[in-house]
Amino acid sequence: MSYNHDTLKHEYVNANGIRIHCVTMGDCDGPLIVFLHGFPEFWYSWRHQIPFFAQNFKVVAPDMRGFGDTDKPKEIKEYKIGKLSRDIIELIHSFGKESAIIVGHDWGGIIGWYIAMIAPNVVEKLIVMNAPHPSVFKKIAFRSLAQMQKSWYMFFFLLQKVPEKVLSSNDFKILRHFFDSSIKRKDRFTQGDIGEYVSAWRKYGSTGLTGGINYYRANLISVFWKNHGESTPHPKIKNPTLMIWGENDSFLGTELTENTQKFVEAQFLLKLIPGCGHWVQQEAPDEVNQIMYEFLN
Repeated sequence: MSYNHDTLKHEYVNANGIRIHCVTMGDCDGPLIVFLHGFPEFWYSWRHQIPFFAQNFKVVAPDMRGFGDTDKPKEIKEYKIGKLSRDIIELIHSFGKESAIIVGHDWGGIIGWYIAMIAPNVVEKLIVMNAPHPSVFKKIAFRSLAQMQKSWYMFFFLLQKVPEKVLSSNDFKILRHFFDSSIKRKDRFTQGDIGEYVSAWRKYGSTGLTGGINYYRANLISVFWKNHGESTPHPKIKNPTLMIWGENDSFLGTELTENTQKFVEAQFLLKLIPGCGHWVQQEAPDEVNQIMYEFLN
């Protein structure tokens, strides 16, 4: 299903001390489904899901803190995972709901995992795409040479100012390549779509990238990755959980899905999509939408 910009509603919500831009669609009285994007994106990454699920849900797709037209606090500490999660919890409540179905990709998926850990009552069901459970990431990512090679950019992002300067140079040439080289199904995620992202980055220049890069600076070497202190494991997920993974992800290997069910004390489904890269909901929208639809019903 295609979308029409004219049918989308753009709203601003004040939550957790910031102003959040959201794209919304669907029945205000319907069950709420919230779509959380990753780096270096904005609400547009859910363009294939918004109209599909708006038929049965109230859909909310925010620009996450630091991205798109949402506020971009300057201090790195403002991007700690707890604060990012609180943004979404308060966003859900601002729409008059106690809970929602949470769908997250990449960093949006990490935030989804964390919300389910700290506030399970806010999560009706959890759908995570190409975002490892933190316990699995901690166990595998820094012990696997193959994954370390895929994750090199995460360490580059820990530098100050340099990543923004490099990524924004030559009209975001490296970020364009970041997308282009990692998209496996180029007929579904086109140059026109990449152009939409470039337009969003260009709007704020290099400073518009700082918020997203701060997700890495604030959390990669934090207690989040250290299990809240070495002795305390992450709380088990108590919500029905669906994990969707593009098998040919250039940044996160399929080994990061292994044994995830050990950390979920509820229904857990893992669906691998072959011939598909990291941007799974954009590269394989029909398959993703059908898998989600069956899970939610």
